[in-house]
Order: sequence, then C-alpha cells, then structure tokens
Amino acid sequence: QVQLVESGGGSVQTGGSLRLSCAASGRTLSSYAMGWFRQAPGKEREFAAAISWSGGSTYYADSVKGRFTISRDNAKNTVYLQINSLKPEDTAVYYCATTKRSGPLSKAISYEYWGQGTQVTVSS
Repeated sequence: QVQLVESGGGSVQTGGSLRLSCAASGRTLSSYAMGWFRQAPGKEREFAAAISWSGGSTYYADSVKGRFTISRDNAKNTVYLQINSLKPEDTAVYYCATTKRSGPLSKAISYEYWGQGTQVTVSS
C-alpha cells in the first residue's frame, strides 16, 4: 500500500503562486509515475499534470501549460506542483496520485493510489 498526503494548499489572490507537495509513504516511489488532478465544486475530477517515474517526462493539461510545473524528488519520496499566475478558475481540491500501471497518465483510471486532496482557493 501507498499512502499519499498532499499539503501546501491555501487561499490566494489572482496572480499569486502556490507550491503543492505530495509526500508518499509505504513504498519507495522511484518506480511510480505521479500525477496531479483537481476537482472544482460541481465538476468532474480533471487532469492537471503528470511526471514519469524518472522525472524525465512531464505532461500537462492545456489549461495549465506555462503556469504549472510538476517535479519530483525521489530521495524524499515527494512530488511537487508549482502553480503560478493563479486564476479563480484554478479553485479546486487538488489530488495527487501514483501508479505503476501502464496507461495514459492523463486518465484518472490509470492511477492506483490517491491522496485526500488539498484545497486551493483563488479570489479575484
């Protein structure tokens, strides 16, 4: 089993930045791909960003390209999501997830383990 704990969420104004962290325990994640998803009130969970097990490949939703940066530190068993130029439409609960399965990392069904989420609220 893998346990994931997100942190770093909060309330910020438009244009602000946040750095989300996702700390893993239970297993070493060096061979797991990692992803960040988000879910706004009344909407379905959507893909934001993903990173391969090595960190050599990253993937982003079109809506966040250029503003979000995903990275990982395998020595710390942690993945990060740097969010810049925040917009009100970025308001959501942000979830990290991990998987060893093959499959598109932009699809939630590809992931085996999920964290509980951290709230990001952006005010105008």
